[in-house]
Amino acid sequence: MMKLLIVDDEKNIRNGLKVMIERNYPSTYNIVLAGNGAEALKLFRSEPADIIITDIRMPVMDGMELLEQLSLDTSVENRPEIVILSGYDDFQYAKSAIRYRVKEYLLKPIRRDELFKILEQINQEMMERDSSIRKTEQEMEAFLQKLRSSRIQSLLIQEEVQLESEHEDELKGFVVPFTIGVLNYHYNDGKRMKSGELRVIAERLVGPLEKKFTEVITDWDGKLVLFGRNKQCFTELAHRAEFKELTGLLIGISSEGNTMNDIRGCYKEACRALQYSILYSRANLIDYDDLKQGRLCFPSPDEEIRKLLNMLGTEREKEMKNLLAVIFQIEHLKLLDLSYLEVVGRGINERVLDEVFRVHGESSVEVLKLYRQVGSMYNFRHFHDYYRALEHLLISVNDYIIAVRSAHTEHADMKEALAYIEANYQRPINMAMVSNHVSLSYSYFSEAFKANIGESFVLYLKKVRIRHAKELLTTTHYKLAEVSETVGFENSKQFARVFRELEGISPGEFRAKAQQ
Repeated sequence: MMKLLIVDDEKNIRNGLKVMIERNYPSTYNIVLAGNGAEALKLFRSEPADIIITDIRMPVMDGMELLEQLSLDTSVENRPEIVILSGYDDFQYAKSAIRYRVKEYLLKPIRRDELFKILEQINQEMMERDSSIRKTEQEMEAFLQKLRSSRIQSLLIQEEVQLESEHEDELKGFVVPFTIGVLNYHYNDGKRMKSGELRVIAERLVGPLEKKFTEVITDWDGKLVLFGRNKQCFTELAHRAEFKELTGLLIGISSEGNTMNDIRGCYKEACRALQYSILYSRANLIDYDDLKQGRLCFPSPDEEIRKLLNMLGTEREKEMKNLLAVIFQIEHLKLLDLSYLEVVGRGINERVLDEVFRVHGESSVEVLKLYRQVGSMYNFRHFHDYYRALEHLLISVNDYIIAVRSAHTEHADMKEALAYIEANYQRPINMAMVSNHVSLSYSYFSEAFKANIGESFVLYLKKVRIRHAKELLTTTHYKLAEVSETVGFENSKQFARVFRELEGISPGEFRAKAQQ
């Protein structure tokens, strides 16, 4: 409701104006009356008005002196809208008030339509001005929020925080004390949800995040980082996610920070707490304060890892599984410090898997896919998923090494494979059919074939077919398309391309040359 001050020494006029305005605008104005300029000035100084309607000629202090005092007391931005009342004889005198930014002049006797037209005009202009101010304020607030978020985002990755004086304005409005929460969402296959989708889920649970949390940021790794006044807002978010059975939503929260210099440390604590969720299959909120004490950490099991490498390819699968459990201290899993599991994971990667794949990896595509996945336990939602994948990989590698060694020594299998190719080259055979014929897996057969024959299966099959094609070209009058079909090629174009690739000339050139 706007404040309107009516100033006139004639009681009937000021009361009449009040009744007239209130009747037409019943809930728009809070109207205050004054009998002269001095009384009006006192009222204005105690509680400023938005609009002043004042007479010119009044005792004690007239309207012109009132305007002069108001111009001295107020800034241009805070000056009220002024409407002057004057008689016909005072009109030219009232015109001199233009220097006081008078809005309009009304001649007595006052007409209702003129008065209401002026008030409507003032109301519209004030609404537009207020709207413009609000828009400017909102734009400035959005800009400052973006600037502050950008600065905070940079503080998350700075090891040493030194807030220079030129950055202080960027962080105005930052709320302390604070707690940082880092959010992530893991699907069942271990993949992570993108930050935009994660934010949508969080807002479905607790509403607009800016209203619930003091800062909302996405970090360099795509995780959602929230600043809260306390831990309760994160607990509420976790409870609602649990109620909605959103088991993939995980939250790590920090201890309390009291200055902006604590931002980096609290962020690291929240990230570490989030990583600990891998050990707790049913917890979706991990508090760093709960992890500070009582975590177990053992020396790096270098000797056991060396033994694990030696066991691969020895058909000691059970012993290998038992040793893996000892290496990871599975019986103490829930109490382990993550740093121990990280050391063990790196040790197995570097001293076992890297060594195996240095020798055998390129030949086994399927095993190599497993190897890439278990490169980090954080590729999995739960540690047990990582452990099972690693165990499966080691068993697969163990079987693979045994089979390759066996294939290298069993020449009978290769002889049988070559005989099968010689007998069936004219059919659409492939390596899968031949490996199945000699009862070896596809990967193992590929390794063994190349080791025994000295070239790949595909190249060997091409050479067999071209050898038989050359015989037909020199001993028969078959057309080239008939020769191609007889030796097993899909079409004559493929036949001509392979023939030129291996012999350097086309099938037609070869036949012409042979018949000379």
